[in-house]
Parts: sequence; structure tokens; C-alpha cells
Amino acid sequence: MGKIKEFFRVIGELRYIIPLLRYQWPKPDDVVSLAKSFESSTDKFSDRTFMYFEDQVWSYKQTNERANAVATYLRDAGIKHSDKVVVFMENRPEYIISLLALNKLGAVGVLINTSLTGDPLIHCINSSDSIKCIFGDELKDSLEDVLDQIIIKDKENLLWVKDNIDNKNPEWSVDLNSKINPDNISNLEETNSVTAKDTAFYIFTSGTTGVPKAAIFPNVKIVAASVNITKGGYRMDHTDCLYNCLPLYHSTGLMLGVCATVHVGASTFIRRKFSASSFWQEAQKFNTTAFIYVGELCRYLAIQDPCPEEKNNPIQKMVGNGLRPDLWDDFRNRFKVERIVEIYGASEGNAMMMNILNKDKTIGMANARIALIEYDVAQDEIIEDENGKYIEIKDERAGLLINEIGPNAVFNGYTDAQASEKKILRNVFEEGDAWFNTGDLIKTVDVGFALGKTHYQFVDRIGDTFRWRSENVSTNEVGEILNGSKFINMANVYGVKVPGCEGRAGMVAFVSENKSSIDWDQLSEYVNTSLPKYARPVFVRIIEEMDTTGTFKMKKNVLRDESYHLDKHTDDVFVMMPNSDKYEKLTEEKYNQISSGQAGF
Repeated sequence: MGKIKEFFRVIGELRYIIPLLRYQWPKPDDVVSLAKSFESSTDKFSDRTFMYFEDQVWSYKQTNERANAVATYLRDAGIKHSDKVVVFMENRPEYIISLLALNKLGAVGVLINTSLTGDPLIHCINSSDSIKCIFGDELKDSLEDVLDQIIIKDKENLLWVKDNIDNKNPEWSVDLNSKINPDNISNLEETNSVTAKDTAFYIFTSGTTGVPKAAIFPNVKIVAASVNITKGGYRMDHTDCLYNCLPLYHSTGLMLGVCATVHVGASTFIRRKFSASSFWQEAQKFNTTAFIYVGELCRYLAIQDPCPEEKNNPIQKMVGNGLRPDLWDDFRNRFKVERIVEIYGASEGNAMMMNILNKDKTIGMANARIALIEYDVAQDEIIEDENGKYIEIKDERAGLLINEIGPNAVFNGYTDAQASEKKILRNVFEEGDAWFNTGDLIKTVDVGFALGKTHYQFVDRIGDTFRWRSENVSTNEVGEILNGSKFINMANVYGVKVPGCEGRAGMVAFVSENKSSIDWDQLSEYVNTSLPKYARPVFVRIIEEMDTTGTFKMKKNVLRDESYHLDKHTDDVFVMMPNSDKYEKLTEEKYNQISSGQAGF
């Protein structure tokens, strides 16, 4: 009986899938953009609430008029089509308004992670060739620390945006609000020259190699993704309200959140940061029918004690990534969410998977041609056959996911052409073909009747990247920064599993000829000031000898397996516990707390 019911449920999904299959992507010179979509939604839903934030309520009309006023000032200040402008601000209305204003002019919004400081922040600003920076008062200290090392020098190009506190702008900046004429509320003619092929945003990602790289987001990607996410994912319309607490400098919060709501004229509740204790109260208060998630948020919600507000909550559908199979059923059953649409896709990638059929424990089906190929995790390399060809996996074993690059799966890549080329595999199955290397292990999964479409499940990241606190962490980048400490000369960085946590926590191993010479207070301070919180190694292991390959590549596999487990080796391990900013010796007591999931990570 269950299979028959599921058969007819899946058949019913065709009414949503067929229109998506018929959807024609905008042509390169079509006048489409996020700003144009916003203006269209404003025409249809002028007085409807666009966003709720703290005690503020913004209608579509108010938001559009404010964006026009900001865009007019920026245009008059010299910003034109294709110019790059940094936006460095926490989630709040002014952030979204700044993005809309830049998009109206055809300028490129350079979106920078708010937790970056020091060298990573300098790199992101300077590598983008930005000529102005719009920054929030809440991040002025981070920016001030690097002022003498960034390419944006003129005071007039550093545009300060007031926050809730009644502060004045720093003397090295100008108050953006004071420069804006609130009467300039009309749509700009420049928006009619912004096309599908034009770049809307640079979104930084650590990727799988090196320092943060700017992934290119053209308008066509934003508009097409909005159609897929709203119609195939949320099944959202203008009557919905989306709960969005994910950072808007990430493609998840921006594309699956803001851009999706704009496309259909829906409302959104935005929050600076996630709060598990406030989540259900806010969901009830703002009647949020949809939720954009990452797996870590779902786990935080699941470990909270039951509260009255979670019963009969308004959330009917959620779209996101990282909800692990071990949590899926409990989450759906406890919170009564009807539709969980897990998706998969890298910011810089050229294909996406989506659980459009609302199956359990799957990232769904692919929207382009993909393949899974043999990968040796221990050696961290692709396996080839005797003829030097890659080997495609045909069973349910995990393999490296690659996406074919073609007219319907364009790889926009990064601003760094060399970095883009490193992500491409050529001549994979036939001469002249090209495939995007995702750096992820994926496997097929049996989900029952699914219209003959293969479904997949995420397994893990490979190589030099792991995920922690909803962020991708490049081990190469972290290792290079750690090597700048006088106590470390060759840092081997990798991710390790921590019970009760999504992703992997950072761990570093290095050789020290004189362990007693390490000043742990100084090393802690160096780590805290040099790396964003999500990239700081949680564990430090002092080893006797660094094991390397024949090409002097540091081996990680054994270290990763031994992890911080005191029963697997005799080396000293240090840990930075939650709510602490100092490393301390990992004792049996602390180890037992961590192993039992009671340490607070």
C-alpha cells in the first residue's frame, strides 16, 4: 500500500517538474538582473512586506526607493557598469539595499565574509580590484586594522553605514547616509542596460586549493537559480515568508534566500545570526512558512529542549544543504516539516542537484550531465586505468563527482583564470571534453520510485578542504598562515570528526624539536588574530616526525584517522574548548567530554 501511495505522490510532482523542464534560460543579452526582478516584484506587490528585521518592516516599495537613492549617489560618485565595490556588513536591510543599488548600475558587488580579518581580508579586497567599500559600523575595527594595506585609499571611497548604535563615522571614512538624497526614488535608466551575461557578484570561497577565490555570479545564474529554487524547491509564491538567518555573503543565504523571495514577491525575515533558542518564537511571530538551512542549524534545533512554539509551527518547507541522514527522520517527525529539499552545488560550480521529489535522505537528482569516478582517498588522487583513463563508477560506491561543462552547464569559475583551470578535468571520457571537479565524494542511493531519475547522497569532501561551522576551510590556506608562527615551521592541517557536530573540526600536527619552548598563550593569540573563528584549529598535535610522500606531500590519512584520540597515539594534544580562546592540554576528562558529545561544540 505504501509503494502505491508513493507512486501516485511522485506522479503528482510532474505538474511542477514539467514547467521547469520547459523553462528557457535568459539569453546573454536579455535585460535580466536581480534589480530588474526586484523592480518587477515592486510593481506587483508594492506595499507588501519584503523584509522583517529586528523591529523594522520594509515594504517592496520602500526598499526599492531606498536602493534607487543609494544607486543614484553611487552613480554620481563615479560608479559605473562593471566597477567593483566591496560590501562588508552583517545581515541587515542596508546590506540588501546596497546589493540592489549596485546591481541597478550593473556594478559588481564584492561580498566578503564578515569574520575575516588581517591577511585574508586584505587579500579579498585587493584581489577584487574594488574601487569603493561599503562597510557597516559593526565591522569598522576589522577594516581599520588593514587600512594601510588595502588598495582603497581615498576617504571618499570608504562608505560607512550606521548600525543601531548612535555612532559617528570614523574620520577615515564618509557617512553614506549623509550623502544620499532621499528624494531620488525613481528607477534608474542604467538598469535597462544590465544584461544576463553581466556579473552581479563576486562571492568568495576557499574552494579546494589556496587562498580565498572570488567565484563569479552573473545575472543569468541568479535569475535561473531563483526559478529552480522557488518553483522546484520551496514551491513558494508571494504569500510565503522565508526565515533567513544565513550569512548573505554566501550563495546559500543570498541565492536560496533573498534572490528566491524577490523572484516571487514573497516576504523574508532576516537575522544577523542564528539563535536556536529564539528560532521557533520568531517563526511564529513572523509566520515564516519556509526556512533556508544548513545542516548545522538543523542539528542545533534538534538538540534543544522542546518548547511550546515548535508545536503547530508555520514552517511547511525548507531548502538547504547538509542535513545528514542520521538526523533527517527525527527532524521531519519532530517539527512536522512537510517538504525538505536538500540541494547540492558549489558556489563556483556549473550544476546542481535538488531533492525536487521530496524523498528522504538524498540530495536529489542532477540538472546536468554528471559522473562519479574512482578516487583514492588515502593517496588523495584520482584513480586511472591501465590506459591512463578515469574510471566511472556504476554501482553504489562513493566516487568523486564531476560535472560536464557545456552550453547548458556553463562553468563561470573564478576571477583568477589559473585557479579556474585547476578545477577543470579535460579529456575525461573522450577527446576534447571538459568536466568540473567538485572535490566531493558522492554516491547513488535507492529512494524507490523516482521517475527513473538517479538520486544521490553526499558522502564527504576530499583532499585539502573540509567544512566546519557552515564554512569551507582550505587546509593549504590555514597551514600557510600557521607556518607564520615562530613555533611552527611545517603545519599539516586536516579535519577531524567531533561527536554531535556537522562537518569536521580543524586539527593541525607539527614537529617541535623543543616542545617546552612553545608559549601556548602566544600561539593562541597568533591563531586568534590570524584566522577567522571557523578556520582556527580546534586541536593541536605535536608529533615526532612528519610523514611525507615521495613528492614531499604531507600525508594526512593516518593523522586524520588517529585524530585527537588519546588511545591511538602517545603524542601531546592540545585543544581550544568552546567559549575559550586559549589552547590547553587535552586531558582524559576533557577527552571523555568531547567523545560523549558533552563538551559544547
